[in-house]
Amino acid sequence: MRYINDLRDMIYSSAELFGKKPAFLVKDVPGGPYRAISYIQLRNDINALGTKFIDMGLKGKKIALIGENSYKWVVTYLSVTNGTGVIVPLDKDLTEIEIGNLIKRSGAEAIVFSKKMKEKVMNALNSSEDISAAMKINIDADNDEDDIMSWEKLLAEGNLLLESGSRDFIDAVIDREAMCSLLFTSGTTGMAKGVMLSHKNLSANVYNMSKYVKIREPGGGLSVLPMHHTYELTCHVFTGLYQGMYIAICEGLRYIQQNLKESKATVMLGVPAVFETMHKKVWKQAEASGAAGKMKKMMMLAQKTRLFNNQKVMRKIFSQIHMSLGNNLELFISGGAAINPQVIRDYEALGLPMIQGYGMTENAPIIAVNRDCYSKADSVGKPMPGTEVKIINKDADGVGEIICKGPSVMIGYYSDPEATEEVLKDGWLHTGDYGRFDDEGFLYICGRKKNVIVTKNGKNIFPEEIEYLLLEQPFIEEVVVYGTLDKKNGDIAVKAEIFPNFENIKEKMGVLSDGALSDVIKNSIEEINDKMPAYKRVKRFKLRNEEFEKTSTRKIRRTGAAIREDED
Repeated sequence: MRYINDLRDMIYSSAELFGKKPAFLVKDVPGGPYRAISYIQLRNDINALGTKFIDMGLKGKKIALIGENSYKWVVTYLSVTNGTGVIVPLDKDLTEIEIGNLIKRSGAEAIVFSKKMKEKVMNALNSSEDISAAMKINIDADNDEDDIMSWEKLLAEGNLLLESGSRDFIDAVIDREAMCSLLFTSGTTGMAKGVMLSHKNLSANVYNMSKYVKIREPGGGLSVLPMHHTYELTCHVFTGLYQGMYIAICEGLRYIQQNLKESKATVMLGVPAVFETMHKKVWKQAEASGAAGKMKKMMMLAQKTRLFNNQKVMRKIFSQIHMSLGNNLELFISGGAAINPQVIRDYEALGLPMIQGYGMTENAPIIAVNRDCYSKADSVGKPMPGTEVKIINKDADGVGEIICKGPSVMIGYYSDPEATEEVLKDGWLHTGDYGRFDDEGFLYICGRKKNVIVTKNGKNIFPEEIEYLLLEQPFIEEVVVYGTLDKKNGDIAVKAEIFPNFENIKEKMGVLSDGALSDVIKNSIEEINDKMPAYKRVKRFKLRNEEFEKTSTRKIRRTGAAIREDED
């Protein structure tokens, strides 16, 4: 792997190495054909827009960015980081109030937004005099409108400035240690913290991750997850551009299969929710066609004989499934949250290689990842090259808090020295996650420190472990497990809040009364309880009629403490 000093080095070296090869596949109209944009064009567009940004007086300033995944989104991000100032990517699913608050907190003096975000952004800006004067740039507008500038016009003006000899952006000195990206992340609870990342943090992550996962040529990826999230941006977009593959922009979750076919993508990154949904669809189709039994036998044979290592043979055996996904896929990568290992094993047994990794925004983000040639379904892999990982305060089973040290560890939290001191100690990032190593140095995630239920006898219960098992039940769609403090006896009981799989229940049993529904879920829980020691068993449960609130990466927002007073 070639060393890269910063993100500009990554773009320039890739343009030199891959030249006219496609860097992106984009659609000019929804449902239309994909059009290729070369590595040279990407470099030139970044230089043009960055040159115009500096001409507008934005040198050293913060620029917010919000919108759907697009080529222009990536060009904007790199036009800011590679010589202009600091980029502030925002989640498009935020409310107007949250958008306004984050623009204000970051001190952004300009905001670039998509057409769909225009109303939200304008309302957010008009809510406060402190931010109303921010420069406004519409990615999708062909012409200026009132005080909103057209992205296309700025790009054209930047090209004219380059032609006239302007080198302010091209010759800008990059401090690889300084903040170039400010990402607001709240995890799943609490007030959003501003993670300060540098060129060193991001480029080291790309460089070192590529030593474990190499995309074979000709490689292409379908970009499904929101790019404001470091997992998608670093691991897919930047790593893809570094390795010379093309990035096809997905039109939305409903179009994944269609876009996989159209783009001929060989790799796709996703969060567990995406892969688990696809996994359920595969089984549902197999059951409907009467092929589920035969498929199960072939999958068992593939696992027993490790036949899944022979991609050509697997594509013939499971041709229908491979064809439905474009017949080009060579690798699925899961991250962003924990995934049920059985889902990975099932994909592997279908001839669809799948690995998972582990990270957090504070480490830009990857901390550990499985190798493309040697992986374990239950594990998140080995620590990334250049990253040191330790388990501290271990219990008798070797489980303790995961801490890491390396070039990708963030600078700190923006304007929050107290929060920074809590997680950064002597250069070590304290992740707040519990985990353990096996004999081969593979890392296993047990759960979040703040979610752990500690019994009166000092036993640690990881809710995530119980949730995995419950989610294997066909009548359970979503679940959150926590401890309840029983006021009567002072004991702690494990409780599950469950959103049933109403579709499956209706299909198998028809419409049920509340009592009958409760009995069905109770039976599902009892099946799981039989597999667990007494102290881990789910003693109580609560049903809900609506899905849990989720983040933009489909992660359930956990609210409340790990142990709560029983409200029943």
